[in-house]
Amino acid sequence: MNARPSAAEKSRTFRKLHESGCFVIPNPWDVGSARYLQGLGFKALATTSAGFAFTQGYPDGQFSRDLALAHCAELAEATEVPLNVDYEGGYADDPAGVAESVRLCVETGVAGLSIEDSTGDPNKPLYDFDLAVARVKAARATIDKTGGEVVFTARSEGFIRGRPDLVETVRRMKAFADAGADCLYAPGTKTREEIAALVDIGKPVNFLMVTTSYSVSDLAGMGVRRISTGGSLARTAWTGFIRTAREIAEQGTFQGFDGTVSNAELNAFFSEDRKKQVS
Repeated sequence: MNARPSAAEKSRTFRKLHESGCFVIPNPWDVGSARYLQGLGFKALATTSAGFAFTQGYPDGQFSRDLALAHCAELAEATEVPLNVDYEGGYADDPAGVAESVRLCVETGVAGLSIEDSTGDPNKPLYDFDLAVARVKAARATIDKTGGEVVFTARSEGFIRGRPDLVETVRRMKAFADAGADCLYAPGTKTREEIAALVDIGKPVNFLMVTTSYSVSDLAGMGVRRISTGGSLARTAWTGFIRTAREIAEQGTFQGFDGTVSNAELNAFFSEDRKKQVS
């Protein structure tokens, strides 16, 4: 029987992925989608706060830390590839609270996690600069205390929280890099100028792909190290479900079933996948 990689081994693998090249880290929302993406050969996976929230009947950002931790533990246990966690704002405002949340997340066996500078308050969407940096330092120190190699991603949310200021975003990203972030992530940045400004900081950059504007090779050529899909895969699944459910409810027809993957195909994949898990 082949031994499953340990959490430490997955963290080391994930860290090595950030050393060179460019890789896609898609975002599953449950065990089945995670196992399927792993089966396609992706080298790492990442949770999606939005995708998971929808499975639980919550809007994005509204589920508890306990629920998030249970989800992280479940996906980390179910997969052999490294798992990165969209850990939102760390479920705390103060650095000490962020530190405690990070400790609990690391204990679930994940290979990486991100902390963002969004407050959740639309009237003041970003933490003050000094507090945002202090939160990053607290997360970094906590990860260092675990003795592992969990990859820490620092996020600045201005471009998706109504503050699309490149100068301020770069200022924060540079400070987060100096505070110990391994990877930088500013979701919502799109233009080549914006991407170049982040890459020039000198740390691996994660790019959120929500459009079809670029290919993997395009982003690799711009120096992006990691490409995530956020909640887009989950929303793709929801799109098919909603369109078909509405058709049935409103028209009494079932054309949305045309072209769907068969039970036989899914059964074959998961049967084979189960065999691999126990072999």
